Amino acid sequence: MICRVADFSLTFLGTGTSVGVPVIGCDCAVCTSDDPLNKRFRSSVVVRAGEMTLLVDSGPDLRMQALRENLREIDAVIYTHAHLDHVAGFDELRAFCWRRDERLPLHATAGCMGVLKGMFGWAFDTDRVQEGYVRPDARIIDGPFGYGDLKITPLPVEHATVETVGYLFEVPGAKSTAYLPDVKRIPDGTMNLIRGVDVLIIDALRTIPHATHFSLEEALAAAVEMGAKETWLTHLTHEYEAKTWAGRLPTGVKLAWDGLRISLQGVVGLA
Repeated sequence: MICRVADFSLTFLGTGTSVGVPVIGCDCAVCTSDDPLNKRFRSSVVVRAGEMTLLVDSGPDLRMQALRENLREIDAVIYTHAHLDHVAGFDELRAFCWRRDERLPLHATAGCMGVLKGMFGWAFDTDRVQEGYVRPDARIIDGPFGYGDLKITPLPVEHATVETVGYLFEVPGAKSTAYLPDVKRIPDGTMNLIRGVDVLIIDALRTIPHATHFSLEEALAAAVEMGAKETWLTHLTHEYEAKTWAGRLPTGVKLAWDGLRISLQGVVGLA
């Protein structure tokens, strides 16, 4: 399959932290805002390359995200790690299995796949296959892999105590894109893989330090260190009021928002 430059894009299904925004029971200015830029589902993206559509993580908001984006079919799911805000929508994947005869490829590290099998054992039991449910094709990540002309390189990072990876997406002639939604430290080996990356999407959980996530300051420092040409901040709490922060960030750095689509032709979506 030839993947043309114009076919390479990434859509943010969600840009929020593990509790989403608005936060249950919170009456702050962001949580009570009517601005759609301040509404954040749990973090997830869809990458489209040629005719391939790849979902990164299946969080608890997957159903609403898919309905909002009219996401009807996916060719594979790629997991970053096994925290609930990235895997709890697993059962919603059944809708993407109805329109395909073959099993749905699920890519994950050995640790993450082990958690998925423990949580959703019924789906991986090949002796008890039931029509209408998730039918996964489990594929352990042990290095770069690809779909058509799309090369996907796992990017190991440190995030809490759970095995976590981000991803580098590359298509010949297109912008290289690194997705790191959950990170506290980027090892040297990973940093070397993404130096000079065209588009960086990175965790900036809060404006103050956090034990397992980058703060805004840490995210900005990482973007400078790797020489990212364009940076989008994601996995955001309700500390960020979208329009206020739009004017405070350095040149080339922006807050991502739910529904934002990044393509080689520019940015398409809610402005």
